[in-house]
Amino acid sequence: MGIIIFVVILLAFWQGGYYLCVDILHLCKSYSVPSPVGVVNRFIELCEDGSIFQATGLSLLRGIAGFAIAVLIGVAIGFLINHFGYLQKNLKPIILGIQTLPSVCWVPFSILWFGLSTQAIIFVVVMGSAFSISISVDNAIKNIQPIYYKAALTMGATKRQMYSYVVFPAALPELISGLKQGWSFAWRALMAGEVMTTSISLGQTLIMGRDLADINQVALVMIIIILVGIIIDKCIFSVMEKRVLSKRGLA
Repeated sequence: MGIIIFVVILLAFWQGGYYLCVDILHLCKSYSVPSPVGVVNRFIELCEDGSIFQATGLSLLRGIAGFAIAVLIGVAIGFLINHFGYLQKNLKPIILGIQTLPSVCWVPFSILWFGLSTQAIIFVVVMGSAFSISISVDNAIKNIQPIYYKAALTMGATKRQMYSYVVFPAALPELISGLKQGWSFAWRALMAGEVMTTSISLGQTLIMGRDLADINQVALVMIIIILVGIIIDKCIFSVMEKRVLSKRGLA
């Protein structure tokens, strides 16, 4: 209930600020400042032909597909870096450097290699999040208490048992946090890829709003992007974290 009241107050301030700046003081033009009423009206218009739902659904599917591939690649690289000292010393600094690249830097490569296609968008998503996940996996394993390894070795655990019953369970909470961070990178990378293509998507809807000087459509897409990110976090990653922590008596 508290969050609803907060959102209502926030929207009231937003609408009030719009009226003050546009209608009363004439400091801004109506086409340059979005308003809650304008955003809602634009949302209703886009709902009539279903374009906003189609764009959101396709973007979400691309984001999930790219994120799934990034998880497979990132987890594999993370385990390899952690297991082999040579890779830890030489490959990890390179991965850290690549991770600092903005996702939009991968767009030219994706277009040249895959054209203006869904594969190009997914490529940008993978490159934007896989390296973050690999670093998180490596750090999660590194932060496991050494006493766990010693106890497992004392009881005669094999390498497979070490990973199954010690490494994975002990690193799981931090792994989930790493996946959450990886998803945020993937979702942002998705928008960077979509704004450069012509396929139906939230990114393309955002660019159309810019081209049409429709600031309310731009604001609407931004709000939807934020809401999708919040919903994914609350419904998936937060639930996973709570379950893991509750099983360990930490929540």
